[in-house]
Amino acid sequence: MQKLATLVERVKERKNRIVSVAQADEKEVLLAVKSALEENLCFFHLFGDKARILHLAKDIELDVGSLSITNTISVEESAREAVQLVRNGGAHVLMKGNLPSALLLKAVLNKEFGIRGGNVLSHAALFEVPNYSKLIMLSDAAMNIAPSLEEKAAITKNSVFIANKIGITRPKVAVLAAVEYVNPNMQATLDAAQLVELGRKGEIPNCKIEGPLAFDLAVSKKAAEIKGISSSVAGDVDIMIAPTIEVGNTLYKSFIYFANAKTAAIIVGAKAPIVLTSRSDTFENKVFSLSLALMSSTID
Repeated sequence: MQKLATLVERVKERKNRIVSVAQADEKEVLLAVKSALEENLCFFHLFGDKARILHLAKDIELDVGSLSITNTISVEESAREAVQLVRNGGAHVLMKGNLPSALLLKAVLNKEFGIRGGNVLSHAALFEVPNYSKLIMLSDAAMNIAPSLEEKAAITKNSVFIANKIGITRPKVAVLAAVEYVNPNMQATLDAAQLVELGRKGEIPNCKIEGPLAFDLAVSKKAAEIKGISSSVAGDVDIMIAPTIEVGNTLYKSFIYFANAKTAAIIVGAKAPIVLTSRSDTFENKVFSLSLALMSSTID
């Protein structure tokens, strides 16, 4: 897959999905809803100030006839109700609206009504980078600050799951570090070697893992040739696993601001995919993120 627009086209074949939107009473959120409905991607259940939702819908010429709308009196109630709908099987994807990410995630992790499963939650971003031959995934850029080896293994499994869902049957995974050899003084290289071993043992299945790999080796066969590195992943990577959130977040923003990349990003590892876009994300990227979440839904 070379274009994120392909996700949108593929989702149209699975249009029976329902998206639960927490605090949908914001123009940008409703514009994304309108676009998804026009593309015939899914159905929506909106939570928030119903009067404001209807007012904004009228302003943007959004037909509310096909929408389910539940009035809520606070952002906390909106988050709780939206999460519970997913937990109870009434929706297949959770989407953040006009509320803080931390507040929505607090509801997601609630032991009484949340949707956290037994997995580590992680952020997975799929990029369409100009001059790269295919889509490339990066994790984790937003959730796990300094993941342990066990957490990195879970992050990798989450990323492979998403890749498999969008049709990459055996993704090539590069575990990033500053160098391409094991240095006992660099924990990232030690963890990378352990992740490779877990891959060899089949404990991280359905992928090919190599590491540690510096970023240039992960994305450039020429760099690997110059450095004398023999690698089936180098220059053909599908997934990059960052050692820390600083590395992941910096790469994420560099792709967007310096490389003009388009992106689709979701939280994975819960009982349903979570669309957790920010106000700075472009409208197009919000639609791409929704499409990735819909593709990642586990229903038939």
